[in-house]
Amino acid sequence: MKVVFLVGGKGTRLGLKDIPKPMVNFADLPLLERSLKILSSQGFKDIVFFSGHLSHKIEEHFGDGKKFNVSISHFNEDSPLGTAGPFRINKKLFREPFLVIYGDLIFDVDLNKFINFGKNKGGIGSIFIHPNDHPYDSDLVEINSEQRITAIHSKPHNLERYKNLVNAAIYYLDPKIIDFIPENYNSDWGKDIFNIAIKNSKKLYGYNSSEYVKDIGTPERIKLAETDFLNGKISSRNYLKKQKAIFLDRDGVINKEINGVFFPTDLLLCDNASTAIKKINNSQYLCIVITNQPGIAKGFFTKEELNEVHKELETQISNSNGSFFDDIYFCPHHPESGFDGEIQHLKVNCQCRKPNPGMILDASIKHNIDLHKSYLIGDRMSDVNAAISAGVNPILLDKNINKNMKEKSYILVDNILEAVERILN
Repeated sequence: MKVVFLVGGKGTRLGLKDIPKPMVNFADLPLLERSLKILSSQGFKDIVFFSGHLSHKIEEHFGDGKKFNVSISHFNEDSPLGTAGPFRINKKLFREPFLVIYGDLIFDVDLNKFINFGKNKGGIGSIFIHPNDHPYDSDLVEINSEQRITAIHSKPHNLERYKNLVNAAIYYLDPKIIDFIPENYNSDWGKDIFNIAIKNSKKLYGYNSSEYVKDIGTPERIKLAETDFLNGKISSRNYLKKQKAIFLDRDGVINKEINGVFFPTDLLLCDNASTAIKKINNSQYLCIVITNQPGIAKGFFTKEELNEVHKELETQISNSNGSFFDDIYFCPHHPESGFDGEIQHLKVNCQCRKPNPGMILDASIKHNIDLHKSYLIGDRMSDVNAAISAGVNPILLDKNINKNMKEKSYILVDNILEAVERILN
């Protein structure tokens, strides 16, 4: 499979003058060289560079790619054509599905898993999406329950609330999508072509991953990424390796319990919740929400309305300090009948409703989680029992606990911040 790197960036915000952006030094190697190491280690050898600004610097360093154990073809733009324009001019290169990766990324992901997702979904392509710590200046993606992309909000945007699902600038694309690129015209995949395809009812999918992908467009971001690289966080997040997670119940742990949060305006964060979540984000643990939402089965609100509540939750914690969730799971079921307007097909005994471990087990498969090295923070015994059933270490919040009380099956603490600090320390 061809892997196309878009390497025409100037690196103005990084203060670069003599080298193009992808050649910036990252932990004593050019950033682009580190990307090639990832590709080569996973068996990708057919590399294409679409370059522009100071392209000779890239060609001089990499040549035909033999010394990097790959084969490299170089194509230089005479004038800027955007991220999509070069593909139209070089359409004859793409007779099979291909990968596109932006040259200003530091990443370590299981690309074969991403490709298999794209092959299984079909359609015109798949976009690698993930949460990040700066969604306010990123291109945001909306997906439905089938992972089909329904909208892309290019920056700058001024959304009242949003899901923190960012276009990570890694794509698996079918050659048919190239037909949507105008000839001899500057166009961008994220801002232009994907939206054109969606408007033409073409199926485009979002692959939501917790693996490490970060653009290094500013000096602050490159410093943070170098720290993550040196402490092993970048490589450890690859799905080829087992992950550790801190699972969080929602109501009473992250946001205040008010006997059901059915509207975005009802959602109030618990004290220190965003601080605790930020500490998880900065650690080696994933941060995953698992929440029972029986109000859907009871007919109190819909899945669409719950989605708006979760958008509000993600917006509030992001606006607070840039924190985020790696994933959110919810159970819409409730076994008991007798509610006006209840949804009959959701009135079942399921495996996802806590104290059953279904949501935890689903997350463990998707994110390749080592459950025995993971924790669940909840405020009810149903959370504790779900954790124990899944083989996860449970921590129970109780503001009225007896500090001398000892339990064999779980740890007692006052609040989410104390729980997270206890785990990390």
